[in-house]
Amino acid sequence: MARRQPESTWPPPPREAPTCALCDRAVPQLTEHHLLPRSQGRRQGLRVTDLPTAMLCGPCHKFLHRTFSNVELAREYSDLTALRSHEDLQRFVRWLRTQPATKAVRVR
Repeated sequence: MARRQPESTWPPPPREAPTCALCDRAVPQLTEHHLLPRSQGRRQGLRVTDLPTAMLCGPCHKFLHRTFSNVELAREYSDLTALRSHEDLQRFVRWLRTQPATKAVRVR
């Protein structure tokens, strides 16, 4: 009687691409956004490693920093719910979702 070989685990199954916390697109690479900017967190006596973060795609991350100052991010938009409620960000995310994740998006 022949023994059955165990099923191979090679090649490993493909991983799903991570999704952006703002636009929910599956993108190959995300960047870490500090919801409370590092400069503002240090002023409050917090360690950088203790600051809340969110993983964002490059275009969303760039849009946030081109639209808001660090002071605005710290005071008014220090969580994802507040960020998502901003009208300009909603318009940008709506447009961004129509773009392929592999396309380079220029943020002005």
